[in-house]
Amino acid sequence: MKILCIGRNYAEHIAELHNEVPDEPVIFLKPETALIQRNQPFFYPDFSQDIHHELELVLRVCKNGKNIEEQFAHTYFDAIGLGIDFTARDLQTKAKTKGLPWDLAKGFDGSAPLSPTFKPVADFADLGNIRFHLEVNGETRQQGNSGLMLHPFSAIIAYISRFITLKMGDLIFTGTPSGVGPVKIGDRLAGYLEDEKLLDVAVK
Repeated sequence: MKILCIGRNYAEHIAELHNEVPDEPVIFLKPETALIQRNQPFFYPDFSQDIHHELELVLRVCKNGKNIEEQFAHTYFDAIGLGIDFTARDLQTKAKTKGLPWDLAKGFDGSAPLSPTFKPVADFADLGNIRFHLEVNGETRQQGNSGLMLHPFSAIIAYISRFITLKMGDLIFTGTPSGVGPVKIGDRLAGYLEDEKLLDVAVK
């Protein structure tokens, strides 16, 4: 099982971090050890002082595929959930300044809380209009809609599959909207897909 992630997929998030708009999807991976499942807590690591939350829609891949045509890409995922791409922003900034990869800033243990349940694709009337948001201690911090993605679901799947074979059970984090920010010990993060709370993570 692979965890594939899309960076810089919402224009406002790109702007808030002062990044360039990419011509193609930005792909990075997290190891399986990054997963936090069943709403278990996130334990703040001792190697960072600036962990940021990034709420994302997550696709569950339902069959194997390579060089998938975009017109058929929608048949390669069967459910949508929520995930948080925790990012050690201080480690990422240090790596980017030196022109080095930022795997450790994104792929550390526990950096990918995943909602315990996924909603079947058939439950959504329009995959291009899926609302989601994150609350931190009851306050809304991030709000997103799949319609604002620079690269929609089908384009993401087609692009990834040119380089990396997708397999059943793989997870694709599709990018985060604006509003990312730091978390601290004692925070409670709640992720909502449409109006249903799917993710509930305590920071310890």
